[in-house]
Amino acid sequence: MLQVNFIRNNKERVIEGLKKRNFSAEDLRLVDDVLQLDDTRRTTQVELDTILAERNTLSKEIGDLMKQGKRAEAEQQKERVTLLKEQATVFENRMSAAQSQLETILYRIPNIPHTSVPFGKTPEENEVYKAWEKPLPDLGANALPHWELSAKYTVFDLELGTKLTGAGFPVYRGKGAKLQRALISFFLDAATNAGYEEIQPPLMVNEDSARGTGQLPDKEAQMYYVERDNLYLIPTAEVPLTNIYRDVIVEEKDFPIKLTGYTPCFRREAGSYGAHVRGLNRVHQFDKVEIVQIQHPNKSYDALMEMLNHVAGLLDKLELPYRILRLCGGDMGFASALTFDFEVYSAAQQRWLEVSSVSNFETFQTNRLKLRYRDADKKTQLAHTLNGSALALARIVAALLENHQTLEGIVIPAALRPYTGFDILS
Repeated sequence: MLQVNFIRNNKERVIEGLKKRNFSAEDLRLVDDVLQLDDTRRTTQVELDTILAERNTLSKEIGDLMKQGKRAEAEQQKERVTLLKEQATVFENRMSAAQSQLETILYRIPNIPHTSVPFGKTPEENEVYKAWEKPLPDLGANALPHWELSAKYTVFDLELGTKLTGAGFPVYRGKGAKLQRALISFFLDAATNAGYEEIQPPLMVNEDSARGTGQLPDKEAQMYYVERDNLYLIPTAEVPLTNIYRDVIVEEKDFPIKLTGYTPCFRREAGSYGAHVRGLNRVHQFDKVEIVQIQHPNKSYDALMEMLNHVAGLLDKLELPYRILRLCGGDMGFASALTFDFEVYSAAQQRWLEVSSVSNFETFQTNRLKLRYRDADKKTQLAHTLNGSALALARIVAALLENHQTLEGIVIPAALRPYTGFDILS
């Protein structure tokens, strides 16, 4: 959530940023609405403070008058105090209404894109930040897509998942299950070796946690909701990991705070149909290892580049062709200031599949979370938060099956063999 003072002091920058997110002229009026409500809140606060100060002064005077035996004068002052109490209630209600309206509007305004974010409305307008410079693999006409390879080598079973739960909930079997476990361990070891603390968080979060990282009120339709307990199944480990520091003041010396965690992720993916979502291309439950950083504002973009290099290193070791996209304003997440997507090339499908998003949220999440740090002058400031998938397994498994298929089976990349215990999946 943007800070009101930031909007007030950077109105033109905010408007330009929202235009980059393709806000209409009508939507841009939200900026003026914020400032008008804040003016109302400020004016009301001044008037309320004046009333409360007078009431406190009169209350003290009443006590003095009673001690002096001036009961009649005291009673007159009491009448005035009663009137002031009624006025105070009116102004408090006005304050509460203005504050509530202000928060409602602020929750509708997304983060302001970084200056490097390109204009655009659709994924097709994303910018290729780093292209794959080697020839893309060509497996020939006999190459099989991962869902056919899975049927041949018993990696996962979507029909069984439909029987047990519903469409989009795969069951991994035999060496397929071991491949999943190997990838999770490989990604976690890489993260902990890079200085991230491993966390095993809950798989459900409360409303405050979902609101703190920006899932609410923006993404309700994509989340599974447990109505009886008012809890949400997590769409990513980013939510519980970042919320560990909700309502916390950290010391400047504590930076960087680096967290990693493996969790299943649950996403409704409403409205997703068609050939492009066959197999593991889009599922409702998938495993993912997440990396999160809480950083000093002056160092968050260096941290973002560090995270990009970390994800790129994983894909290099998995011997998968990949490219990095800088998302345009129309394709970025609500809370992000700058997002890079990693896509791996699916050799059998001959298309690119997103396997990671790495984002800097600057202070957008920390303002909601009230996550601050104490600087050298002992003043509290909002920290920056970042997160990235390192990596999402479903599409990684799809890419591994397709890109490493041979007539004998699926060749396991050398870096992964110590974790799988086998060199080929056959």
